[in-house]
Amino acid sequence: MNLPAVLDNAFVTRHPERSARVIEELSLGDQLSELAELDTQPLVTLLDFLSPNQAAEIFTALDPEFRTRVLECAAPRLAVTLLARFDDNDRDQILAVLNKTLRTDLERQLSFPEDSAGRIMDPVFVSCRTSMTGGEALRALRNSGLQRARTLFVVDQENRLAGRVDVQDLALEDENESLRRIMHPVQAVLSPLDQREHIVELLDRHRTDSLPVIDAKQRLMGVVRYASLFQAIEQVAIAGLQKMVGNADEQALSSARTAVRKRLPWLHINLLTAFLAAAVVGLFEDIIAQFTALAILLPVVAGQSGNAGAQALAVTMRGLALREIGLRDWRTVLNKELAVGMIDGLALAVTCGAGVYLWSRSLGLSLVIGVAMVLSMLAAGLAGAVVPILLTRAGQDPATASSIILTTVTDVAGFLSFLGTATMLSFLL
Repeated sequence: MNLPAVLDNAFVTRHPERSARVIEELSLGDQLSELAELDTQPLVTLLDFLSPNQAAEIFTALDPEFRTRVLECAAPRLAVTLLARFDDNDRDQILAVLNKTLRTDLERQLSFPEDSAGRIMDPVFVSCRTSMTGGEALRALRNSGLQRARTLFVVDQENRLAGRVDVQDLALEDENESLRRIMHPVQAVLSPLDQREHIVELLDRHRTDSLPVIDAKQRLMGVVRYASLFQAIEQVAIAGLQKMVGNADEQALSSARTAVRKRLPWLHINLLTAFLAAAVVGLFEDIIAQFTALAILLPVVAGQSGNAGAQALAVTMRGLALREIGLRDWRTVLNKELAVGMIDGLALAVTCGAGVYLWSRSLGLSLVIGVAMVLSMLAAGLAGAVVPILLTRAGQDPATASSIILTTVTDVAGFLSFLGTATMLSFLL
């Protein structure tokens, strides 16, 4: 089969699903031959639509230089899938040739927490497509060499988890029967950050031999098998013993001394940032004394920017935790949050300005708070997007310090934008 005329760069970019189905029908040698003429970005797009095993097989067989280019273009989720097939030594060699920022980012993507589903999942699994027949699924299972598998997971054309099928059902059904009719709904799924206690709970509740691990887009990342599940049960018991002797981080029943030791340093840092925000207000003492309405409205701007920043922070933290984004995606995240901040700021400026006018009958005060609302919402989006990424880049835990830094930025930005705008437009007040 000669495919370059069909699977050229433009066709793959426009029709990645159809291209992936064509490639999956070929042997590995033919796949590499047909893909040799593709540019890096179309190849990355195609790999994203192949089954995880097929994509990892092709990536493993690529020239080392080409593998580097693929990792530079791939989304974090795809990069993790491709690198998961390598052992630690081979993976380190692949990462060693990347630039420092990208290498650090991918190493973080691959380092799921010790007790999480992402750490104990098996990235090598057999997935079938909804368009396949029972006979095709059985052949895929035989060719995989996977042993003692009782359940296969079925994905749709975009690799989203669609259902599961029992191997026994495959053996008993007609080989021409569609998997859509044979498959059953998936009873339980895991995210890569689910902890071992939750894994054990699902095992006990559903009595299953394996659990699928999916990302935020419902795409299948791996499978936690029964052997890993039983190991997780043992680890839960050991963790219980460790907690009994106090060998763990602060818990709800930890001593007051432990809680104070962990919390008090951050409270002191928060106190310093509060003084910083107060100092900003102090700079505008004269205009506040002149227009007392500013003091009344000051918490409105600061509160709205704080809430908006918390929203942006939560989304960015979730993206980092679930490996939806990497450190190199900071521009994309920042642009999105700035756009959201601008739109939300304009909408809130209209609403808040109208409310202030009805209260004060002052067009100048309405204009001041409207402008301040837009500026503070932009600052909140900027902080919510950039702060956790910068902390992660610096090797710090963003969950620990992000909220304190965010509070400082949003308070200072809210006070400065409102009082600064009021100073410049004081002739309208």
